[in-house]
Amino acid sequence: MAEVLVSSKYQVVIPAEVRKLLGIKKGQRLLLLVENGTIKLIPCLPITEMRGFLRGMDTTVERDEVERV
Repeated sequence: MAEVLVSSKYQVVIPAEVRKLLGIKKGQRLLLLVENGTIKLIPCLPITEMRGFLRGMDTTVERDEVERV
């Protein structure tokens, strides 16, 4: 588990080991979520990297009429 320090300007630095593990690049955007008193940083991926990520998903699941668009 990595620990970070909040600067006087309320900035944090993501440790190199975490950046390498998640493949975070300089200038990349992160989505910030606050849930139950915790902060989650989620890397935003370009749509081109999302291609095929649902391959093999089971599409036979029945959905409610409300969920259908």
